Amino acid sequence: MEILPNKWRGDGIQMDEIPMPSDDATAPMALLKRCPDYRETPLCDCTTLAQRHGLGAIYIKDERTRMGLGSFKALGAAYVIAHMAATGDISDHVFVTASAGNHGLSVAAGAGIFGAKSVVYISNAVPESFAKRLSDLGAQVVRAGDTYQASMDAAQDAAQKNNWFLLSDSSWNGYVDAPHRLMQGYTVLAQETVAQIPAPPTHIFLQAGVGGLAGAIARYARRIWGDDPTIIVVEPDRAPALINSIRAGKCVLTQGAESNMGRLDCKEPSLIALKGLSLDADYFMTITDDECVNAIADLPAHDLETSPSGGAGYAGLTQLIGQYGLDETARVLCILSEGSDI
Repeated sequence: MEILPNKWRGDGIQMDEIPMPSDDATAPMALLKRCPDYRETPLCDCTTLAQRHGLGAIYIKDERTRMGLGSFKALGAAYVIAHMAATGDISDHVFVTASAGNHGLSVAAGAGIFGAKSVVYISNAVPESFAKRLSDLGAQVVRAGDTYQASMDAAQDAAQKNNWFLLSDSSWNGYVDAPHRLMQGYTVLAQETVAQIPAPPTHIFLQAGVGGLAGAIARYARRIWGDDPTIIVVEPDRAPALINSIRAGKCVLTQGAESNMGRLDCKEPSLIALKGLSLDADYFMTITDDECVNAIADLPAHDLETSPSGGAGYAGLTQLIGQYGLDETARVLCILSEGSDI
């Protein structure tokens, strides 16, 4: 475990061409409420867990039932596609992406709802069971390379050659519009949480891969609760994309072995997320695979079974009990971002 104070807090890393994450859930909430599958996900008041850790309260936002897809990612790509469909017929569109998990499901589902086509590139490391889930949602699945980056390169190449719409959940120089709107979809989760939580949190633990979820929730939290909550971003130590970028003061590509936190195993951050989190997060931390697995073993007994990726924020919390104000006065918010079988 490593934890790094954010020296850019309140100022942010200067990236003039990159937009800040949106803190406005109005548009995505209006569109998603028209979707038959939209339901508010529960916020669990985990009294027993809080008592066990000597904390005042632990609130866990449970995304395992989100719109039938099993993760918060259902709010992202599907919102981008719905927004496009609201301005005209998109039945002739082909949406292409790369995915190692839930983002591809959101693209496939969103495209199918609005009569468009989807092509999802996956690496050879992605299980066949996940490829079948994508196919069942109507996506054309293409395997390319042995890593996520190889599949992403193939998706970008296909988009350029075929004039398809590239819909990534990350952002980079020259590619910000779609991922910015995608991250705005995640603010629906934040707006729900604000309405559900009995009292403002003192601490928020946010797991991160490229950082889209963390960046969106942190920006919304600062709008509603100001500087009061301590926001801590949690990454695998084998994929320290954000913490290393914060340390360097710029986006850096990291290296490392594969993590069991598969959906967080991202070696380069989204620039939109990095810009937002450099302003909003108080600390960045990494946890090991073993630390994560041991921590989330607590959760099935509380009907909160999840994967290492889904429970990494909670796992980060368990490593810091008794520090950083995590005592009997603390009210902690975590996000259970996916189920155990994703």
